[in-house]
Amino acid sequence: MAPHAEGIAGSANGVGTLDNHASKETFTVASPSVVYTDNEIKSKYVYRTTDVTAGADGKFSVKPKETLYDFKVERRVPKTGVMLVGWGGNNGTTVTAGILANKRGLVWDTREGQRASNYYGSLVMASTVKLGTDAKTGKEVNIPFHNMLPMVHPNDLVLGGWDISGMNLSEAMDRAAVLEPTLKAQVAKEMAQMKPLPSIYYPDFIAANQEDRADNVLPGSKASMAHVEQIRTDIRQFKEQNSLDSVIVMWTANTERYADLVEGVNDTAENLLKAIEAGHEEISPSTIFSVACVLEKAPFINGSPQNTFVPGAIEFAEKHGAFIGGDDFKSGQTKMKSALVDFLINAGIKLTSIASYNHLGNNDGKNLSSQKQFRSKEISKSNVVDDMVEANSVLYKEGEHPDHTVVIKYMPAVGDNKRALDEYYAEIFMGGHQTISMFNVCEDSLLASPLIIDLVLIAEMMTRIEWKVDGADKYTGFHSVLSVLSYMLKAPMTPPGTPVVNALGKQRSALINIFRACVGLAPESDMTLEHKLF
Repeated sequence: MAPHAEGIAGSANGVGTLDNHASKETFTVASPSVVYTDNEIKSKYVYRTTDVTAGADGKFSVKPKETLYDFKVERRVPKTGVMLVGWGGNNGTTVTAGILANKRGLVWDTREGQRASNYYGSLVMASTVKLGTDAKTGKEVNIPFHNMLPMVHPNDLVLGGWDISGMNLSEAMDRAAVLEPTLKAQVAKEMAQMKPLPSIYYPDFIAANQEDRADNVLPGSKASMAHVEQIRTDIRQFKEQNSLDSVIVMWTANTERYADLVEGVNDTAENLLKAIEAGHEEISPSTIFSVACVLEKAPFINGSPQNTFVPGAIEFAEKHGAFIGGDDFKSGQTKMKSALVDFLINAGIKLTSIASYNHLGNNDGKNLSSQKQFRSKEISKSNVVDDMVEANSVLYKEGEHPDHTVVIKYMPAVGDNKRALDEYYAEIFMGGHQTISMFNVCEDSLLASPLIIDLVLIAEMMTRIEWKVDGADKYTGFHSVLSVLSYMLKAPMTPPGTPVVNALGKQRSALINIFRACVGLAPESDMTLEHKLF
């Protein structure tokens, strides 16, 4: 396949790049605990935790604990592909156009003046982390997050995917109505050459109002092993045609209804495969994609709120040692909520009521106007405060929880510019009250697209990290359920039996500190004791 113009390479259904913009290692750690080889970074890391035992008298026994781990990071950055389910949707076309624009360094005119391509909104590409303090001046030294470890650069990603709509990506980008016409004109020619592969369409799982889009679908309207095998074939061919080392698959398609959890159907890995073979009506398209990706060892991330990862799908991923992550992109209103609630409760203010109202006019809103699909979104948006409430037994007694309601309405006129209205009602000192009202205009796809990039880059990075307890014989990867992706997701999945963390600050710290551990650095405590001695 001949490459496209201007250094962009890919199959007929993909877009990529011939260049290599992988992050350069901007620092080395001078420590006997860290060893650099041509292929790997090896480190020893002391993990400090605190064991607490409750006594019968109500007092706690507290014991500091140290565990020594060995980490190993592969330094070679692989050529990576991304396959988006729903490639022709608002998010898929926006991500693709954005990467093309960044690759080419495009500038375009708007009524507010010129704008230049960037990766604003990406944790990995547009935020910095504290590396340490300058030995001479004592000032903080901050570096781009992207330079913490040798990571893939989004400009080097090869894009492809599936969609139930057969529109080429240029036409689909016009339909989405997200980007400025002056930008679209500069990428239209390349995107017109991109056409999604046929996808899976089970009408019962998405709103009936999506039927007019479904002109690019695989035969069959219920689960089948033929669908699993076709998705596997698509992944293998995409990988081969573009000479890729790895492929990450992301669900950014319509929100599905929740699948009923049925004993003997989707409760175990074995039953799930049997149910797929039998064409059971409670097996969703997204679960079919997850099974195919597990079999291809392609990390699969669910960016929508439905329960793609039923217990059988999680068990299936664990058995095959494949990565999965989800659910639902945390971009606008919910990210603000998780940050604000974390702040208020940690400040000792007792939230008693949270009311969230949304109206939006994009296709996501149209699909969510169906009650079954809305219920999936309502669940993912409603659970984001649970761990913060449970952590404060001073404010909330056992079983106590703020009233929390979520409303979403479809209003075509506002397009992709979602309106989010929130009211936070709290009890303060001596029976007083505080009310915080917030009006947030969230340009949905422009907020979600950088999250897609973050999820891909971090998921790929996790495939090159191994670790073990010091003294153990073999290194192992992280658990199949990538809870490290939580910062980008409304309803973050964690390994079975482990706590869910929704607090935004904790999620970011966990991710940064895992990356620091990979190069043998302790977590940044922010105590700055070196400046406090009198």
